[in-house]
Amino acid sequence: MLNYIQESFNELKNHVTWTSWSEAQRLTVLVAVFSIILSLAIWGVDTIFSEIIAQYFIWIKS
Repeated sequence: MLNYIQESFNELKNHVTWTSWSEAQRLTVLVAVFSIILSLAIWGVDTIFSEIIAQYFIWIKS
């Protein structure tokens, strides 16, 4: 187990190419913006379908 942890640490330290801090910040903002846009789109579709289903049940009761 100790050998695995040492090798993992060595791999991360010496063999992984990390992005620069400024690029990591830029990509984080990009992911946040697209997440907000996607969540608003899903909310909108859910609201529309909810209203359609509510109107359908009102129509069925009549």
